[in-house]
Amino acid sequence: MDRDLLDYAVELVEEAGGLAARWFTVASPRTTAAGASPVEVEVERLLRTRIAARYPDDAVLGKESEISAGTDGRRWVLDPINGTSLFAHRVPTFNVLLAVEDAEGPLVAVAGYPMSDELLYAGRGLGCWHALAGRPVRQVRVNDHTRLRGALVEMLNPLAWSEELLVTLHRELYLQPWTKGDVDLATGLADALVIAGAPMGYEDLAVLPLLIGEAGGRVTDLSGRDVLRGDGSVLATNGRLHDALLDLVAGLPHGRDFAALRREP
Repeated sequence: MDRDLLDYAVELVEEAGGLAARWFTVASPRTTAAGASPVEVEVERLLRTRIAARYPDDAVLGKESEISAGTDGRRWVLDPINGTSLFAHRVPTFNVLLAVEDAEGPLVAVAGYPMSDELLYAGRGLGCWHALAGRPVRQVRVNDHTRLRGALVEMLNPLAWSEELLVTLHRELYLQPWTKGDVDLATGLADALVIAGAPMGYEDLAVLPLLIGEAGGRVTDLSGRDVLRGDGSVLATNGRLHDALLDLVAGLPHGRDFAALRREP
């Protein structure tokens, strides 16, 4: 693992986050014909330009543009604005995601929260680190909680969850809305994270295995498969609760047609 690569990835997310933050209070939620907002397009263009200048042989997979082919077996994965609807509605918990992969799998992962000037980042074999403005950078670890009942679990997209999944977890766990779930889990504030309903895209998921894994946790989809090859759902935990949570949700449908609520009967 090249520490310079991790440092540069962190610099990129800081720069991209600064651009996103400048747009935050003035940008319109309108989208382009392709469904992307101008902010997403501009932030991704910035990242691609910087990567191409420094690592011209690397491939780049972004959310708003086609993949740029590489020649050295390494690939950058970009989500310029993760939480587009949050950004559009002026909710300051959107983030900028960047991952780097090589032939062995996830190599670098960075999640930046521009509006709180906060970063969570990891390199393979280098641990997981948390940086918050005004505080020293620190290496972080998941907690060691082992009791399933009452475990604190952050949930994303619950409006799209099936009733069975929501009720089953609600009866056994302390559920709360996702705020900065990756940060909360990696720093020990939360015991687990669940994402279900509408499937997440690869760019949304690419940072999770390394961020949580280097903090000592575990990530799969809700069926226990590799999260990057699964069904777009996520179960991320401190590791100690993982198998018990998989058993709890085994066989349950994950999503529902929430859009049907707005259709005329």
